[in-house]
Amino acid sequence: MGNAQVTEFPLLPGIFVSAMAAAPHSAHEATLRAAEIEIRPDEFVALVKGRPLDLTVRELALLTALVERNGRIVSREELYRVVWGDDYRKADRSVDVYVGKLRQKLAKAFPRRRYIHTHFGFGYRFAPDGQDAAERPV
Repeated sequence: MGNAQVTEFPLLPGIFVSAMAAAPHSAHEATLRAAEIEIRPDEFVALVKGRPLDLTVRELALLTALVERNGRIVSREELYRVVWGDDYRKADRSVDVYVGKLRQKLAKAFPRRRYIHTHFGFGYRFAPDGQDAAERPV
């Protein structure tokens, strides 16, 4: 399975959202963990302290992409390619909009903690506040 697969999920009658898997995946994907967040790609679910986080397909794909790159600044272009499966267009604000939605949902679950940091002119970085440098991947 070297290629990412496109899956369509019905949201409302007549409306479909195509979602790219966050990365090419094996048949049995490993659970991703970052701080209190657990992502189970096989089950299409993100858990916060064992409780499901209410995310859309794109939000889950975006969170997965960021957690897979934990501690690293990821450009809008890379996130767009991974999550939307297409080339990024400079005027497109989709990444920014979905990062905002994801931040709101994470803030609701963890009001005193920030997970997604903006690096103006570069992109975004997933790193829970208070995460020591020793905990970050190299």
